[in-house]
Amino acid sequence: MTDKAEIRASMRAQRKRLAGLDPMAASRLAEHVEALPPGDPVAVYRAIGSEIDMDALSLALARQGRDLCLPVVIQPDEAMIFRRWTPGEPLEPDAIGVPAPLPLAEVLSPALILTPMLAFDAAGGRLGQGGGYYDRTFAALPEALRIGVAYAGQQVEGLSLESHDVRLHGVLTEVGYMAVP
Repeated sequence: MTDKAEIRASMRAQRKRLAGLDPMAASRLAEHVEALPPGDPVAVYRAIGSEIDMDALSLALARQGRDLCLPVVIQPDEAMIFRRWTPGEPLEPDAIGVPAPLPLAEVLSPALILTPMLAFDAAGGRLGQGGGYYDRTFAALPEALRIGVAYAGQQVEGLSLESHDVRLHGVLTEVGYMAVP
């Protein structure tokens, strides 16, 4: 398959299947929190659909004393901003309907961005949902470390990247952390 739309459809089905096979996978992310690179604040995300849930990992990061923030889409065609967030704080939909911290929350510039994805490869290639939100944000924050978060079964042989696609520095799955060389 070379068509990104076909690959996305296939990987959405794969991710949904993986989520159903191992309901405890998301809780095992927290077991690998010490393997993550240093950096503060850390951008986490609120899982949507079959994305691997970040609740246990977010709590583990907070217990480490790391400041957390969540992405917020203000304008769909621009880079996201990040607002400070602590697990349990109220959220409201951003411009595209994703749960985000309230507008009064402090805007932060994350040192480490944990990002959901549909697929990844060993070279740091990432296939997202197709909206370009994270790629635009990665380009706007080149100093931030980019870590993909997924089920191990979302790894593929190789992804064909376009000029605007930004590679990851590492990937965290339920089986561990893999730095990208």
